[in-house]
Amino acid sequence: MMKKSQFLVPLGIGLASCVWLQGCSSVNNAANKVQDKLVLTGSSTVAPLAAEIGKRFESKHPGVRVDVQSGGSSRGISDARQGVADIGMVSRALKSEEQDLKAFSIARDGVTVILHKDNPVSSLTDSQIVNIYTGKVTNWKQVGGKDGVITVVNKAEGRSTLELFTHYFKLKNTDIKAQVVIGDNEQGIKTVAGNPNAIGYVSIGSAENSVANGGSIELLPIAGVKATTANVQNSTFPISRPLNLVTKTEPQGLAKEFINFAQSQQVSDIVKKQNFVVVSK
Repeated sequence: MMKKSQFLVPLGIGLASCVWLQGCSSVNNAANKVQDKLVLTGSSTVAPLAAEIGKRFESKHPGVRVDVQSGGSSRGISDARQGVADIGMVSRALKSEEQDLKAFSIARDGVTVILHKDNPVSSLTDSQIVNIYTGKVTNWKQVGGKDGVITVVNKAEGRSTLELFTHYFKLKNTDIKAQVVIGDNEQGIKTVAGNPNAIGYVSIGSAENSVANGGSIELLPIAGVKATTANVQNSTFPISRPLNLVTKTEPQGLAKEFINFAQSQQVSDIVKKQNFVVVSK
């Protein structure tokens, strides 16, 4: 006859195994709940738009997280190529040496010059803008404004807004004599809004959003054309660009779903709310 203690050992092991298995089940369940994640990096112009689209995408795809990081269009190109990001954000057309990437336009935008709203100068010719940015004109009284030393605000290297601005005005970045160098549009707007003698250039959509929310800036016309989203839409404004999402290869899975969503009518209200131009897929 076996003693009771001989039965207790396997029974104890059985209970321990049961507890261990339950623990494993809990771990497995937790692992199954790990979110799918999409990482987007790049253009500071596209980033706020992509973030809002991302929120709506998340609401329709429980368990999915869309992580949007800015840093400039050059970062978007580099990160997409290297696989650091699932999707790059680029606020310009792809260059000839970037044709290995796939680009998907989600909106259009323009770039214009901004001044402080208290600056009496209401317009500048292209040549006046060039002269200001190259240091040939250094005081507002030289272009019909009040006596005041001009603070030139320029964009940092790698920003597509800089590339578009210099291309239109036929400048090299080395030609520009800037007192302040900024990164994203928000920085540019805040810098000009905080300095009555400053001049900068930013996304029309970002600038219109700022004005709508009481920002202390004004948008200048370019070549006599008012800087408005409407004029970007009707193609009369001379400095405009596509806002693109880019991928290393033909998008698949979640990245493809997000890009299709970002190009769909389901987000056209978000595009319009941020003062960008809706593009048809």
